[in-house]
Amino acid sequence: MHISKFNSNPSIHGILVQLPLPRHMSEEKILNAVNIEKDVDGFHPLNIGRLAMQGRDPLFVPCTPKGCMELLHRYEIEIKGKRAVVIGRSNIVGMPVALLLQKANATVSMVHSYTKNPEEITKQADIVISAAGVANLVRGRWIKPGAVVIDVGINPVDDPESVRGYRLVGDVCFEEASKVASAITPVPGGVGPMTIAMLLSNTLSSAKRMHGLH
Repeated sequence: MHISKFNSNPSIHGILVQLPLPRHMSEEKILNAVNIEKDVDGFHPLNIGRLAMQGRDPLFVPCTPKGCMELLHRYEIEIKGKRAVVIGRSNIVGMPVALLLQKANATVSMVHSYTKNPEEITKQADIVISAAGVANLVRGRWIKPGAVVIDVGINPVDDPESVRGYRLVGDVCFEEASKVASAITPVPGGVGPMTIAMLLSNTLSSAKRMHGLH
């Protein structure tokens, strides 16, 4: 199997599996096959398990959630003691970003497809991170004045004026939310570049670890 060859090759410092996989392949088996020390995506169950435990740190934090946290830190947005709402509970973004916010001492609520009154819950948040994958789900009225909004959604919507016939929008209705929020990320060009930067950061950390350069 290719992954075992990459695992044993000392010149390879990071392995990432492009998800979603074709239906005939087992996502769980393939992710589990990646050596935890080369899991630059941070999706190995042991990395996620360490992320969930107090007093433990994963070898790698998943790139998009790490990018969200980096944005909050770089813009000096207080997390400790704040109310945070995460919309969406995927293994790739929603669940790990909620764990990271908890580690940073926020009070975290998760909104998902079975949540009753999502608007009311979201309106209580000082920090909103949306990763639901539903175009323009979060309206301006959902946002508390002065809240910080990070929009992870990348959703194609029909646009006959675009060369491609579509344009990309986030989960958050930017026009409405930007009038209410104190800070908001655009789509595209917000979280996406941060994800790539964090992947490079994780790969560099992996190379340093393998060469004993902490």
